[in-house]
Order: sequence, then structure tokens, then C-alpha cells
Amino acid sequence: MDKLRSSIQNNKGIRWQVIYVLFSYLCCSVSGRIHYSIVEEMRKDSVIANIADDLELDIKQLSSRKLSIVSRAAEKYFYVNVDNGNLYIKDRIDRETLRKRAAPCLLNFDAVVENPFKNYKFKVEIQDINDNAPQFYHDKLILEIIEFTSPGARFALQSAEDPDIGSNSVQTYKLSDNQYFTLTETIRTDGTKYPELVLEKPLDRETQGTHELFLLALDGGNPIRSGTTLLKIIVIDGNDNAPIFSKDMYKVTKKENIPVNSTVIMLNATDNDEGVNAQITYSFIKTPANIHQPGIFSINSITGEIKTNGNLDFEVNESYELSVQAKDGGGLVAHYVNDNAPEISIISLSSPVPEDSAPGTMIALIEVHDQDSGDNADVDCQILENGHFDLLSSDTYYRLVLQTVIDRGKASCYNITIIATDRGSPPLSSTRLLTLDVSDVNDNPPIFSKSSYVAYVPENNLPGASIFSIQASDPDTGDNAKIIYFISSTITESPSITSYLSINIETGVLYAQRSFDYEQNKEFLIEVTASDNGSPSLSSNVTLFIHIMDQNDNAPKILYPLPDTGGSGVFEMVPFVSELGSLITKVIAVDADSGHNSWLSYHFIQVSDQFFFVINERTGEIRTSHIFQETDMLKYKVVVMVKDNGHPALSATATLSLIIADDFQQVVPKLSNKLKDEETQSNLQLYLVVGLALISLLFIITVMVAIISKCKQPKPLPAFSSLATNLYPPIDPRTFSMYSDGSLPLPYSYNMCVALDPSDGDFTYMNPSGNVPVENLIDAENTEQGTVLDLSTDQVT
Repeated sequence: MDKLRSSIQNNKGIRWQVIYVLFSYLCCSVSGRIHYSIVEEMRKDSVIANIADDLELDIKQLSSRKLSIVSRAAEKYFYVNVDNGNLYIKDRIDRETLRKRAAPCLLNFDAVVENPFKNYKFKVEIQDINDNAPQFYHDKLILEIIEFTSPGARFALQSAEDPDIGSNSVQTYKLSDNQYFTLTETIRTDGTKYPELVLEKPLDRETQGTHELFLLALDGGNPIRSGTTLLKIIVIDGNDNAPIFSKDMYKVTKKENIPVNSTVIMLNATDNDEGVNAQITYSFIKTPANIHQPGIFSINSITGEIKTNGNLDFEVNESYELSVQAKDGGGLVAHYVNDNAPEISIISLSSPVPEDSAPGTMIALIEVHDQDSGDNADVDCQILENGHFDLLSSDTYYRLVLQTVIDRGKASCYNITIIATDRGSPPLSSTRLLTLDVSDVNDNPPIFSKSSYVAYVPENNLPGASIFSIQASDPDTGDNAKIIYFISSTITESPSITSYLSINIETGVLYAQRSFDYEQNKEFLIEVTASDNGSPSLSSNVTLFIHIMDQNDNAPKILYPLPDTGGSGVFEMVPFVSELGSLITKVIAVDADSGHNSWLSYHFIQVSDQFFFVINERTGEIRTSHIFQETDMLKYKVVVMVKDNGHPALSATATLSLIIADDFQQVVPKLSNKLKDEETQSNLQLYLVVGLALISLLFIITVMVAIISKCKQPKPLPAFSSLATNLYPPIDPRTFSMYSDGSLPLPYSYNMCVALDPSDGDFTYMNPSGNVPVENLIDAENTEQGTVLDLSTDQVT
């Protein structure tokens, strides 16, 4: 204990100095964060880095561009100086306060500049330093152990807590020097350690009732920090001591004429136990010598006083032999007739025993001896355990042999209790506990939890990513339980599996070497072998089915109509006499994906007249929904979109030109004339819009002038028709030469309306004398191509 404390004091004597390692680098991740790493507890105003240099910003412009950091959490701990671009520590940073034991501890913030605006993302990792010592929750630990406890017993102790992480946390425990106990450490599933007290030799309460030890917890920092607690072990009494008379035999001489109820002797037996185990009661023992004697004597069960219960007659009996026993509260007895219990000695013991030992193998050689004589020295010995072991007698020795095959996977050790009982009256017995360890033999191969595994991996996965984990267990221990994994064979016919998959030999995690393509490989069937490290090595195999899941990475491919490289689309001829619902053509497409990703639907996204044609969303069939007339258009342009059912959906388009004609020879002249008429009509619409706009403006000005004049002159306003006649300018005679055929009556009549939709015309031409072809209205040579005007030939009243 003194050496241990001296070592800790020497370590504490080392000057504790915090040296922080500062590094910064630009991350290559998608987030683009700049990463700094500092240690906790840095002094205020310490420089972390120059963010202006890291961001390649001009230091002279930092103030004008208003460089600042934005973060609710980080603003408390960092600030930036716009004069030099340095990032400073603003306040003390305690990693344990921020994240407790979590790792890593990160503080994120944004650096913002203006003119132009831009933000940069930063993260600062707070590294742990050894600024906390291990600490026990209690300053004193009290442990009660019964003195019958066998060596090798373990007692879990309270672990120490250290808010630091990694090597700065608790690394080991030490116990002060003593001859009864040692210390071992057990690792929990979360990686933390807790100490266990191991009993090395039997305890004896009568020799030493309490033991006080110091338990120390040490971390792995530099310098090492430690925490101490007092471990007080109280030995609980067990009834391991029988009452003892001061003599083996008492001789008393009394006169035969002593009165009745006279005291013959006062017996005294002692017991080194305590409590009920030390409470002694006295009684007579019936023996062949006194079994027929009348009750001449009586004994006080509490005090041990023997008195006469009748008259003594020397002539009848010259002497009396009385057998007295003293029994304690635990059931142990003592008397002067059979006062020695058998002694059990272990001559030899083979431990540990290999689990593959054959039945009949001798485990231990035992000697049993009793210091009494006669029947009191005859001993019977037996074991109290189950049928794994047998005890064979050989003169004064007993051989403990293996009766059946033992399996370490079922029991790693056996506690064998040997009891030896003599044939005295009453019989005395003693026990001896043997702890037999079973050593492991590599008799168990690794075992998979399933006979086969199925993994589903989406295609286009990231190379190097883990895709599945296979785990096997081995009930053996040590090297016999260490398992390695490898891909033993490929069952499916595919390229070398090593180019697609790899496995971690220690963990059984499978990784993808490259991206999978569902259209090339839909599944892999491989065999994985788990082999232990025993000698000889045992192994087992398992089959792994890897199914590649399709993703929507292929757009529909249109087989018909074939794409037109000229850009004018594909022509389809539609008979003029087609009935309603007649099939015109069918768009055919396929998708290399599968499942829902390959379900295709067909839609019009552009059509010259959406009321003339329909398309079946499932089949792609285009049918007529209108009976064609002479006045209908000759050519219709249709754009069909083929869309799959993936998320997100992918699509392709096809353009068709539908020509209304009975044969192709009729198409060319009509199509040419139609195109010219469309160009003429477009130019006509442009001029007509301009003219109507000017007339509307003139009309509004006229009305405003008329209203002003009416307000200034009290005389009544002339009739509107007369006013209109006076206001309209005279008709230019040249206008009549343009319409000499008389198809357009004069004067003109217009209906003005305000269009809410920009695509609607602002004016509608009113035809009082019936329908007039548009071609007769405006000379095509005076129009410009490309202008569109919607005209209505219906008369508006």
C-alpha cells in the first residue's frame, strides 16, 4: 500500500502542463466544412486559427465586408477579429460540460461576409484532456463475506467514474497488499471496466473478523490521476466450531447417602462461534451402559449442572457412566465419548481437467483420518454432487474419478463437496469443498444463427460501403473461440466475386467493392466460411443470397416511332373519313428497369387540337375523338411523353405529325397552300390588331372631348350618330379599290372588349352580312409572318 501511494505521489509531482495540438484543414466532404481541432480548457483569447487565410479573404476587406460568426452555441465560446482575421477563444470550454462522455465533441458555426454575401461553415472539435480524476461514489465500501466462502469466489465492487474519455478515463484498479484477497477486472459490453474482489484463501472470523483494504482507480492520462475508497470486509460467523468440554472425561466421587437433588458436577462447554451458533444446550446420551438405568440423575440443559434425581445405593451400583453432549444453536455437538471429527486431506488434485477427458480419469486422491478409535474411527465418505463424479475407496484413501463426459460449454467449473462421517454416537462429520476447473478443447465449430442469409442491396450503391454483417458464435474459449471469416466459394455464375465483394475477416462485415448494376447482375449466391483458431481448426459454412434491388436509373426508350433526325417529327397519315375512335398509330416504348420502375404511361404534352385525338395511358394507342370536316386543319402536331413509375419518374418524348388526307398525293399541294394561308392569316392578324388599337384610342379621345364640351356648353348634345359621323374621318376612296369584289360591306362595325387573358384578343370583328373568309379581308403581301390574332366571325349583338 505504501509503495502504491508513493508511486502515485511521484506521478503527481510531475508538473501538470496543458499542451494543445492545433491543426486545421479543409474537409473534402460534401458539406465543405472547415475543421479545427483544439483541446479543452484553453486560456481566454487564445488563437485558434486565421480564418481569413483559410477562406482566402483579403484581410483589408474584412471590416467592410462585415465578417462575423453566427451560431447560438459557438458565439459563447469564439469570436473573430476583423482586423487580423484570427479566431479566438472567448470563454473557457469544458468538454465534459458540453457533451459529457460523448465523442466527438463538436461546436459548429457559420462565418458570414457581405458585399457579396457568402457564408462558410466551420466545425471545431474539442479534444479531451486529463482534467478529471477518477472518483468513487462512496468513500467507504462495506462488504460482508461468510467465513465458509470457498477460495476463488468473486465479489463485484463499485466502479469509479471519470468524466474524461479514452485513455484519460479509468484504466485500471489496484488493491492494497494483503494475504486474503486479490483484484481482477471485468469489461462490460459498453467497454467500461469494473473491479472484482477474489478470495484467495479461506476466512476465519475467529482469527480476524474484519479486513480493511484500499481500492484505487487509476486513469491513463499524463500525469496519472487516481481516486481511492476504503474497502471494509466484515467476516460473518459460520457455525464452524463445535462446543468443547474442558475435559474428555470427568470423574466424580459422591457418598451414597447424599440428599436427592444434590449437585453432582457442573459441566462447562465453550464455543468459539457467536450468536445462536454459540448458544449451548446440555443433554444425556443414551448408551448401552446406561440405557437401562432409571432416571437417577438429571441435567440442566442451560447450565450443564447434573443433580441427583434419586437415592444412590453403593450396593446396587458402585459407579455410573453418564454420556453428556453439548449442542450449539447450529446443530454441532460435543461429548467426551466421540469427540473427534474425521479429517479430510487432499493428496493430489488435477485441475483444470480437459473437457474431453475419458470417464474413469482420476481427478483427486483423498485421505480421510479420524483420531478416535473403534467405531468412532470408522469413516464413511461420499460426495454431494450430481452424477458427473464418483468417489472410490482404496483402503484409507479415496479416489475422485470422472464418471461421465463433461462439457465446458455447459459448465466451466464444478464445486464438489466431500463429506466424511464417522460411525460414532452421535456421528461426527466434516466437509471439504473442491473447485474443479474445466479446460477448453476445440470441440465446437463456429455456429451461425441461420442456415442461410438474405441481403438486399440497391444498385448504384457507393463503393466501399458495408452491405451486410454475418456473425457466428463459438461456445469454446480463448483461441478456440476466435473466429475469422472469408468467402469460400461463389455459387452463381458471375465474374470474380472478389471484384464485387470483400469481407472483414474479424467482424464478418461484407463490403461492396464497386457499384452494382441490376441490369447486369440481379443476384449473387456466395458461401461464407467461419473458422476458429483452434488446433485443429473447426469451421462451418453458410449461404448468403445477395439480391440487387432495382432503382429507376433507366429512362423509357421509344421503339416506335423512331426518332427523326431532321427535327420535323414522324408523319402519320390519317384518313379523312376516319370514324370516331379509329386507331391512328401506337407509341411503343420499353424500360430496362423492372417492377414499378418499368411501368410506363403515355401522355399528350403538346397537341394542335386536344379535342381531335386521345391517347391510351397504358397501351400508347392514339385514336381519333372527332369526325373530320372540310374546315378542319390539314396537319396536327402531337408530342407524346412516355413516363415510368419510378421516384423520381424518368421520361422520353416522341413527336408525330398527323396529316389528314386519303392518300399522300393529296397531301403535298394542300399542305403547301395551307401553310401559305396560315402565314397570310398571321400577317393579317398583326395589322388588324394595330388598327383596332388605334381606332379604340381615337374613340376614347372622342368620348372624352364630347364630355368636356357638354360640361362647358349648356345646349343639348347632338345625336351620337351625328357626332360619330362628324368625328370619323372621311373614308379614303382607295379603300374601295382594295375590296372591289364587294365582299366586305361598309361601314365597318367593331365590338370592343377588354381581355382578361393576354392570349385573348382585345377586339372582335362583327360581320353583319354573314360569314366572310379571312383570306378576303387583308392582302397577304402586306402582312408579316409570325403574328397571331384570334378573330371571331360570329356576330355579337
